[in-house]
Amino acid sequence: MKLQSHGIETDLPAGWEGRIGLRTQPSADARAPGEVSAIGDAGERPNPVVHLANFALPEQRGDFGSGAVDLMGADDVLVVLFEYGPECAGTPLFKRTGIPTDLTPNMFSSSALQRTISGQAGCQIFFTENGRAFCSYTVLGRQSNALRVVPQANAALSRTRIAPR
Repeated sequence: MKLQSHGIETDLPAGWEGRIGLRTQPSADARAPGEVSAIGDAGERPNPVVHLANFALPEQRGDFGSGAVDLMGADDVLVVLFEYGPECAGTPLFKRTGIPTDLTPNMFSSSALQRTISGQAGCQIFFTENGRAFCSYTVLGRQSNALRVVPQANAALSRTRIAPR
């Protein structure tokens, strides 16, 4: 299956599903004065976020996979590509060029998770592609299965392309 939106395109491997979208932009009118929204600030410009998984993605997911990681089985993998603003492209944090398609099992750790779930492991890599700054965040359902599932994540990332804005 091919997905394409917001200048990002991917051909999903068999058995995978994915979404490319923007978070809903919060409205200042929807909050009480001084209240902080869990999904961003009213003045922000939402950037694309990509969720790719070898399991069924829930409709409601956080930017970095909250809601989805809770459902992961031992052989599941979730790949998130989160875009940052254009001012980030090429800065020291985003100095790596190109989508990371060379993940290895030793790059994954429970300390790299946004939220620790027993047995899971994550890997976070910041990069710039075609003048656009991203974080690649990959979660394994079971770290002990990394040798088997990391190649699946690399395959999904290898099938993804990011066009200039």
